[in-house]
Amino acid sequence: MLLPRCPNRLRRPPLKRMAVFFPSFLSVVLAAAMLGLPCVHAERSSAHELPAEPAPFHLRLRHRTPIKPGSNRFHRVFHPIRWQPRKTAVVVCDMWDLHHCLNATRRVAELAPRVNRFVDRARTQGAWIIHAPSDCMAAYTEHPARLRAQAAPQSKNLPAEIGQWCDRIPAEAQGVYPIDQSDGGEDDDLKEHAQWAAQLEAIGRDPRQPWKQQTAEIPIAADTDFISDDGAEIWNVLEQHGINNVMLVGVHANMCVLGRPFGLRQMAKNGKHVVLVRDLTDTMYNPASRPFVSHFTATDLIVEHIEKWVCPTITSDQLLGGQPFRFRADRRPRLVIVSAEREYRTEQTLPAFARKYLGKTFQVSYVFADENDRNNLPGLGILGDADIALISVRRRVLRPRQMQLVKDFIAAGKPVVGVRTASHAFVLRDQSPPDGYVDWPKWDHDIFGGHYTNHLGNGPEVRVSIAAKAAEHPLLRGIEGARLVSHGSLYQVRPLNPGTTPLLMGSIPGHPAEPVAWTYHTPSGGRAFYMSIAHPDDFAQPGINRLLSNAIHWAAGLDVNPGGEVGGTRNRGS
Repeated sequence: MLLPRCPNRLRRPPLKRMAVFFPSFLSVVLAAAMLGLPCVHAERSSAHELPAEPAPFHLRLRHRTPIKPGSNRFHRVFHPIRWQPRKTAVVVCDMWDLHHCLNATRRVAELAPRVNRFVDRARTQGAWIIHAPSDCMAAYTEHPARLRAQAAPQSKNLPAEIGQWCDRIPAEAQGVYPIDQSDGGEDDDLKEHAQWAAQLEAIGRDPRQPWKQQTAEIPIAADTDFISDDGAEIWNVLEQHGINNVMLVGVHANMCVLGRPFGLRQMAKNGKHVVLVRDLTDTMYNPASRPFVSHFTATDLIVEHIEKWVCPTITSDQLLGGQPFRFRADRRPRLVIVSAEREYRTEQTLPAFARKYLGKTFQVSYVFADENDRNNLPGLGILGDADIALISVRRRVLRPRQMQLVKDFIAAGKPVVGVRTASHAFVLRDQSPPDGYVDWPKWDHDIFGGHYTNHLGNGPEVRVSIAAKAAEHPLLRGIEGARLVSHGSLYQVRPLNPGTTPLLMGSIPGHPAEPVAWTYHTPSGGRAFYMSIAHPDDFAQPGINRLLSNAIHWAAGLDVNPGGEVGGTRNRGS
């Protein structure tokens, strides 16, 4: 199936979404359009000089590599590299003045100042800048940067299809495209969208294709930059100046940034060292479409797809310092799921659970064990940026550096959720760790308030019931009347520490009941939740999924609503 290109039509109505109308924003945008204010013709003085010997860009490329051949699980891999600025170009993709989708127009307006800072820094350090506002070349007929692009001599190695849109490259056939964008991806409120279309028409813009030039927030340096939306022209510029390295910024990652003749796919398949600046992009995605996640989660999924099959990515702070850019409306807590166990297949069940239950509220990342070294968790450094962790690890000991990452996360008072074997995550059975590795024997006691000693035999179905005095606990909303069972063996975890709050009890014939789900607080004050329920068959029960979803939202300080949806507001209560 061919993926839609940058849409130039009005939306097909999706489910109605609430949105906020900003008259002041519209007034500014429309006034600029009506007055014909120049959006990109700002010139830099010819006194602008490049450094004699530009310092190299020190970049940290991120890509995904399968944990083993043919696996659908991937490690995040970082690769430090140095690029010479005079061999590097930044391509600014479709940062238009207006868009037929109002929300897309708003996001471009928010993104543009950061893009301009990035472009300006790259230019100052010696990189070439190519502005590529597609379908807008008429606005630049006499602009020096446009003439400069047209004057580049034709390359002797001009790729045969460089002038064409590229729907996919062969590597992408190994994966599944992660989002449905067949409706064009517009996420406007329908009433607001109609108002926007009417205002575009009132100023003489085609509501389906209103862009005329690049946003004024990203000026073009007339003495050094290039303007083109033509794949062959841009290729000629790259070859003329010996440019092998390309950074792509702009919108939209799932359409134009990937598919344009100057986009990621064409650059990658034709041998350029190309990267996406992943925090300086956006998607065209309607959350009413598959996989029914937030707009920003859809961007994450596209970035992940790109890192797996197309090219690496970087972030703008690698040139600018500080923190990567984040849209103001993106308030999702960052959840890291760490899966390293071979008994219960949580490396499969937890990603499936997260896609269905967490995609609207959390930014989710994964850490999996090295297939060749069970005590190595590649990419665990992501805990440093995480707001909450979900642990599903069984009897792994770590190198001191990796264990310190876990300890630092806990010491920061951040919340942690554990399932099943997480009670004995970082300790071997009756063994000391081998040389060069460290364990955490009191992890269960310290973090979850538990006392795992063993499990009862496999076979009997564990009947699960609500613990005494727990019926009104917010984590049990939506599952109070559910009949729950656990298909895994019953863990022996008593006595729980003082301060724990048992929520569910499990029982099998002939044995005392044991707690199977409870809350606690870590020594640093972070919220903690643990449940010994995580057999693959357990996730077929809506009540179990609801409990785990509730627990993750609760631990992150988010409200849990009784109607099934989880609110996005912080709950600072205990």
